[in-house]
Amino acid sequence: MATYLKSAPREPEAVDPEVVKIVSDILLDVERGGEAAVRKYSERFDNWAPERFTVPAADLERAGEKIDPQLREHIELAAEQIRSFARTQRQTMTEVEVETLPGIRIGQRHVPVNSVGAYAPGGRYPLVASSLMTTVVPKAAGVKRIVACAPPLDGDGIAPAMLYAMHVGGADQALCIGGAHGLAALAFGIEDIAPVDMIVGAGNVFVAEAKRQLFGKVGIDLLAGPTEILVIADETADPALVASDIVGQLEHGVTSVGWVICTSRRVAEEALGLIDERIHSLPTGKVAREAWESHGEMILCESDEEAAEVADRLAAEHVEVHTAEPRWYLERLTNYGSLFLGDESPVPYGDKGIGTNHVLPTAGAARYTGGLWVGKFLKTLTYQEVTGSGTEQIAPTIVAIAEAERLPGHARSAQDRLDRVRDAV
Repeated sequence: MATYLKSAPREPEAVDPEVVKIVSDILLDVERGGEAAVRKYSERFDNWAPERFTVPAADLERAGEKIDPQLREHIELAAEQIRSFARTQRQTMTEVEVETLPGIRIGQRHVPVNSVGAYAPGGRYPLVASSLMTTVVPKAAGVKRIVACAPPLDGDGIAPAMLYAMHVGGADQALCIGGAHGLAALAFGIEDIAPVDMIVGAGNVFVAEAKRQLFGKVGIDLLAGPTEILVIADETADPALVASDIVGQLEHGVTSVGWVICTSRRVAEEALGLIDERIHSLPTGKVAREAWESHGEMILCESDEEAAEVADRLAAEHVEVHTAEPRWYLERLTNYGSLFLGDESPVPYGDKGIGTNHVLPTAGAARYTGGLWVGKFLKTLTYQEVTGSGTEQIAPTIVAIAEAERLPGHARSAQDRLDRVRDAV
């Protein structure tokens, strides 16, 4: 039976009703008031009132001139890693056409959505990787128009490194607007930028709530809430690395969640002490400490089987496996956003550019969905083509089912085809 050496005093909060109302008011205001409403909220929340929110095309293309050449190379390498994996994923998605009965052909195609709004949070930290994850992948899927969007950093526009990542990722346009009003601008259009069909990307509680409320008007990837990390460790694990990885993820924000599942009491107790030490040594330690104290847990399990059971129940966004046989967990775990096998595979690798995507399910959503990937931008569309001989095969069945459902119009539509075929004989 699992033992808690440290338990969380409270669960991460559900959506605050006040947040729901604030976001609802913002979205309605922007839908009705357009650019003027966006400008009002931009000034209020970000102290940002540019002449135009659209980043000039020339600035997007020349963004690389404002950053260190070595950083440019790193961004380009990360982009290529993400692009290569997305293209490989795309190759696994096949289109099919099959003749199920003589004269009946049915099939499916994978068609990219036409336009995507790619949101990247950047008001507190300039999250370069988010700008890559949300632009490279839809471009690899074949999306025709990508509008990147991020808030201003320190009242001075989008951070140059983020803007360069947007350009490298394939963004066709860029908007410097943050928060719920930024997503509203993507959904309803602003200046010369037409509304998009889909919005992707992570953000704070207001951004997540805006995505939830905009779903239906636009498509979304998933509702990504506060970040989560779960580390599974056995007696071979290095407690210092366990602590490092937990604390590193908690610095995202005070609502971040960290779990450690250990099958070794020694490793668990050492890691607990080292987590406190690491938090104290970080410039972002105040944030990480509040997150750990409020939402951190250290769980001692008696076996790998029990550890796997607890991990699947938690369904964490990021799951690291620091064990002697990490691939044992690869074969058994079913609920996670992304899995990091072995202690040489920390979460930042996946978060920043190893190739997988970092927009992942949180709050238990990994029980029913995966993260952002090339398939999210592709609509699997079916089609059918029937000849006279096919109608002879299938129409009697359709008529019978429609009549059983008391839908005579449906039955008549099928019967008309069958009558025409028979009359032609």
